[in-house]
Amino acid sequence: MARINDFFSNKNTVNQISDFEYMQTVNYLEPVKAFARTTYKSIYIIDYQKKGFEYVSDNPLFLCGHTAEEVVEMGYAFYFKYVTKTDLDLLLKINTIGFDFYETIPLEERKNHMISYDFHLKNNDGKELLINQKLTPLFLTKEGKIWKAICIISLSAEQDSGNIKVYKKGDNKVFEYDLDGDFWRTKERITLSSREKEILRYSIRGYKINEIAEAIFVSPDTVKFHRRKLFDKLEVVNISEAIVYVTNNRLI
Repeated sequence: MARINDFFSNKNTVNQISDFEYMQTVNYLEPVKAFARTTYKSIYIIDYQKKGFEYVSDNPLFLCGHTAEEVVEMGYAFYFKYVTKTDLDLLLKINTIGFDFYETIPLEERKNHMISYDFHLKNNDGKELLINQKLTPLFLTKEGKIWKAICIISLSAEQDSGNIKVYKKGDNKVFEYDLDGDFWRTKERITLSSREKEILRYSIRGYKINEIAEAIFVSPDTVKFHRRKLFDKLEVVNISEAIVYVTNNRLI
């Protein structure tokens, strides 16, 4: 039977924090709170020494009827209550393979990596939401263990849970985990053409096809052509999904 401690790998045990390490965190939550006020995404700060949440932003969509303070108090019991059983097992799997992967990264590069994955959250009405969670280290111990990490949570553009990927800042490669084969594989990141980015930027601003065509001096059929190529490249079916995908994957 799964337990809350299963979310905290022995490979990332954080026992004592030095005075120097504590000094890194002076007032660090203030900019996090400021960022939370500007985005629809939900932000969590995980403290691996205390094995719980230090901060949860006040975003009702992802709190399942609770206040942010209540979720902080619940800690990882929140996941046991609101994540579907299958995906709870998935999260525990991600915890294991994620820290195994992290152990292979040179200490000086560890802050440059981010892991992304999708899972179902069941709200207090019994409705399931597929959400995306991105996790990256904020503070490390001198041994390179993750002391605090930041999670960014948003609606997923995928069709199902999983989609486990590790990104490194400044690197065009993506490490993607194959759940069926139980191994990591390396893929090139999706790249967008300048025209695709242009169409996406106008779409984000709410422009319709004809308005985009007029703005970039092409025909509506040309806009439709580039949108179709974009949808095929991202494996999505409409512009809303495309916008969510490129935002979640930082492609624009």
